[in-house]
Amino acid sequence: MDAKVTLSINEDVIEKAKMYAESKGISLSRLTEILLRKATAGGYKNIEDIPVADWVYTVSEGATEYITERKRKNLKEEYFNSKK
Repeated sequence: MDAKVTLSINEDVIEKAKMYAESKGISLSRLTEILLRKATAGGYKNIEDIPVADWVYTVSEGATEYITERKRKNLKEEYFNSKK
């Protein structure tokens, strides 16, 4: 049974993902399902081991950055630096 989910993703990434999915003959929903299935299949010690990173790199045309731990002090500094 399918369920609807609302996600917020960068517009450029979505457009590239749509083109990628179309070139593979699948919908963006199915592509997302495939990637989530791979990510949750288990056996990965950390997020970098998930093959999704390769796909993200291909679609976004840039290096994937994973932020796994953000300290409160760092968040505060990031916020104030972004307002300058």
